Amino acid sequence: MLCTRLTNARILTMDPDHPVAHDLGIWRGRIVGLDEAVTSLPAREVVDLQGATVLPGFIDSHVHLAWAGLKADTPSIAPCQRIEDVLAVIEEAAARKGEPGAWVDVAGYDQRALGRHLTAAEIDRVSQGRKIFLMHDSGHACVVNSAVLDLLPAEVPHQDGFLAESAMTAVRRLRLPYSQEELADAIERAGRGCLAEGITACAEAGIGGGLLGHSPVELGAYQLLRDRGRLPLRVQLMAAGDTLRPRAAHRDDGIPRALDLGLRTGFGDDWLSLGALKIYTDGGMMARTAALTEPYEGMSHTGQFQDEPERIADLVVDGHLAGWQLAVHAIGDRAADLALDALERAQRLRPRPTARHRVEHAGLIRPDQLPRFARLGVSAVVQPNFLRYFGDDYADVMGERRAPWMYRGRGFLDHGVTLVGSSDRPVTDGSPLRAIQFMVERASTSGRAIGPDEAVTVDEALHAYTVAGAYACHWDDSAGSLTPGKRADLVVLGDDPRTVETSRIGDIEVVATYVDGRTEPVKE
Repeated sequence: MLCTRLTNARILTMDPDHPVAHDLGIWRGRIVGLDEAVTSLPAREVVDLQGATVLPGFIDSHVHLAWAGLKADTPSIAPCQRIEDVLAVIEEAAARKGEPGAWVDVAGYDQRALGRHLTAAEIDRVSQGRKIFLMHDSGHACVVNSAVLDLLPAEVPHQDGFLAESAMTAVRRLRLPYSQEELADAIERAGRGCLAEGITACAEAGIGGGLLGHSPVELGAYQLLRDRGRLPLRVQLMAAGDTLRPRAAHRDDGIPRALDLGLRTGFGDDWLSLGALKIYTDGGMMARTAALTEPYEGMSHTGQFQDEPERIADLVVDGHLAGWQLAVHAIGDRAADLALDALERAQRLRPRPTARHRVEHAGLIRPDQLPRFARLGVSAVVQPNFLRYFGDDYADVMGERRAPWMYRGRGFLDHGVTLVGSSDRPVTDGSPLRAIQFMVERASTSGRAIGPDEAVTVDEALHAYTVAGAYACHWDDSAGSLTPGKRADLVVLGDDPRTVETSRIGDIEVVATYVDGRTEPVKE
């Protein structure tokens, strides 16, 4: 007897052997058959979907759940556009912290809305003896007051309280770690937000260190949720690159650096596992720290690397030698050169054609770099909603010649590169449907066309958030398509993204999300 049979549905399986179905059978969290194979079988529950569209659950291959959950519970200055309004929010947040010297977090900081960065002196006027930390929305910078600057070593660079990249990391280390209970609550909160958007699995992009780690024992917060049955969706964890340490392994293993006990990609189960090793090369476009080969338009600088290029490349190679899949953060084209060079060297030293290494973001990729992605078998994990919401600004700072190279779609596919969709939540909107709409129409919210030649079809965009997402996370044997034997992870939509007007894709209702064959209604 089936546990559940879904019937009277338009099921888009993403499986070329059986692309469309009307019935789907579920038993013990797995898909057991489609259409005639299950239509006559008895089931404990029969769900008439009344013509709704069913797709494999969306896979968001690059998220920050803990950061997203914490940010949602933090006072925010967005969408303030005047310095005095921002300072008023900071003053109110500081007043809520009863004890002098307490840390006060404020989210939603983006200097572009203000026309310039805040200064430490301005924040001092309203800080009331507290330590103020404003996290930049990009995750690559912050602004703090003098009470924080006084705690930093003299060699940490800042500009009137603005700190970027490794300097921001120095600030965060003053007040970390968060407790596992606090992180677990934040992760659960963000995970439920993912479910509401049809996401059934995600890859957490860097825990335990790096720019955005929250605790050296951060994995324990996810395990705590798993043990308590509170993990809302499947999560694959990327360990931050700086969590690797020199290990005295046997010389025949050829492993120079590793996590304790040699843990690496693939450890875990269907709900919680270790994925790629996350390695940063550069910063971000929003903070103007992405590493470019030519200066930003109207500026005299080309961004920056997170560390000495040789040290970054050595970490990439050591991670590969230790058996990890690598997820290399590279937004600018100069950073992509560094990432591709290091990955090529790593594969030359120890060929691993099944490693499925990834470049995270691939924000600005020159035409000459596309064949290198293909030759190395590297996936491009892009965030289409970056251009949907920030495209006007990004196009301005890249200029007319380079703007079409941003967050490519067609260019990758035409070169045979696996194109993977993701959000980088909470940097921007996490909705896969809105991202899919952008991938097809390549228009920002203002209507500006951003590299229209990089547009893909609806089917190709859906593929990026299902089949390709599963491939990038080594889940293709159990997820990504509605195929018998795979997990019963799926999303029920109020309309078919392939048949509605492109401009309506992002507004399609997510009716329900199934994980392991069980569902929670998304809307009352």
